Amino acid sequence: MSRKYKFGDKTGAYFISFATVYWIDVFTREEYFGSIVESLDYCRKNKGMEIYGYCIMPSHIHLIFRSEKGDPSGLIRDFKGFTSRKMLKTIEENPQESRKEWMLWMFERAGKKNSNVKFRQFWQQNNKPIEIWSLTVFEQKLNYIHFNPVQTGFVTNPVDWKYSSARNYGDNDQTVLEIDIN
Repeated sequence: MSRKYKFGDKTGAYFISFATVYWIDVFTREEYFGSIVESLDYCRKNKGMEIYGYCIMPSHIHLIFRSEKGDPSGLIRDFKGFTSRKMLKTIEENPQESRKEWMLWMFERAGKKNSNVKFRQFWQQNNKPIEIWSLTVFEQKLNYIHFNPVQTGFVTNPVDWKYSSARNYGDNDQTVLEIDIN
């Protein structure tokens, strides 16, 4: 995590974004998206992560969450560490991945530039958490998250992006991840 940005209120909700190194479009295959969804679901069920909004884009993730255990920094650190190892292994073992050598080389290149990394670096270190201190801020960040796939031209309606909580808030019951909206 960046030394500049910190989680202030340990029990508060936060908007956070994190991206792959060099903004590499990794999440282009169903199994890659699935690994992230599975990891977020695990954190919800076992690590005390409350998820209020999310969007998984090809190179980054947006998340509105809260740590029930009062350790948002540790929760994100563990999530990123686990998913980094899992994604690198999944890419390495995927015989269908045409960009495998290039991606692994890029992750290794990023790892060599970071003294905290032993071999390959998957995620950028910066998170820049923004505290959700009002309903207005929550709605602003949630709209930003949900309209991200629209702004990038992937879909014309936020609920059409499969890997977004827009479906949880809309009428679409085809969600890939349960969230905490009660």
